[in-house]
Amino acid sequence: MLEFYLKKIKYLILFIAVFFLFNSCENKDNSPNIFLITLDGVRWQEVFYGIDTVLVNNPKLTSEKKYLLENFDDSNSESKRKKLMPFFWNEIFKKGKLYGDLNQNSYFSITNNKIFSYPGYNEILTGSADSLINSNSKVYNKNVTVLEKLNNNKFYKNKVAAFCSWDVFPFIINDKRSGVPVNAGYMPATSPNLSEIEKFINSNQRRAPVIWESVRLDVFTHNLALEYVKKEKPKVLYLAYGETDDFAHMGDYDQYIKALHNNDKMISELWSFIQSHKFYKDNTFLIITTDHGRGIEEKWSGHGNSKSTWAAILGPNLNEKGIIKDSQNFTNQIAPTIEKITGISTNNHNSIKL
Repeated sequence: MLEFYLKKIKYLILFIAVFFLFNSCENKDNSPNIFLITLDGVRWQEVFYGIDTVLVNNPKLTSEKKYLLENFDDSNSESKRKKLMPFFWNEIFKKGKLYGDLNQNSYFSITNNKIFSYPGYNEILTGSADSLINSNSKVYNKNVTVLEKLNNNKFYKNKVAAFCSWDVFPFIINDKRSGVPVNAGYMPATSPNLSEIEKFINSNQRRAPVIWESVRLDVFTHNLALEYVKKEKPKVLYLAYGETDDFAHMGDYDQYIKALHNNDKMISELWSFIQSHKFYKDNTFLIITTDHGRGIEEKWSGHGNSKSTWAAILGPNLNEKGIIKDSQNFTNQIAPTIEKITGISTNNHNSIKL
């Protein structure tokens, strides 16, 4: 009789062990979270060295010289960049990785030869340049993005979302095929039980000055994304700011700088929430980059022919930190890096070394 009960207990223990092992594999709640953020058309020069005083002092390019010099200038280049992008240089520089300072042999660049937005975002999101993409037209992307791959993975299914200022992103991400919800341009928030902030934005985003019909002001995009994160807790969020590029094309250097400074503050706000929430804290990667380069000096407002861009990574268990010197990395490595972090692909030969 004793032997019978011992055998029953043995099988029960084995069953419980298998149950918990199976459950831990099937419910991979600890799978890493990814927040991918892009700042449209931001130059590496401002990111690493702050405001360009040559452009500030050109009366044709700015109307607020005094404001820019008082708030963002400094004789010390390290202090100057901190004034412009305090989150980047007080947080990411100390705890994360920065790529793209050409003066320190830290190279980061696009591989496509178009040097404008749709091809750049396609490269960021798919990991490959596509020579057939030759315009910013609203054409559904035939290529599969890493967002779509994640949304088709059992650990990330229905936990992926995108909030974008530019209204072409539903086509770049191909929301119809991918199933990834994309809020872009002047789309309203549509989730059940709208928060007061979402209701306010829905009512007022077009009452504010509509500077560009195709690009919503970043403050609305940011706050819609933040409200979504607080309510839905997505494991993967793509957040695409857009003002910097559009102000640059207007030749408005003061507004370009203000937009960049505000984007830095918005990212800081998002990271503060991430670090304060147990769902995200210490298990979330922040990857920030841009879609293309810009010209220099009097040609700064256009994209020029420079492929040089930049990237930043913040997250748990990173090795070398600060500016990654004497290195060469490319935009087409971002998607493979996300695949490596999340474990959705074992083919990670093209990923960035973390």
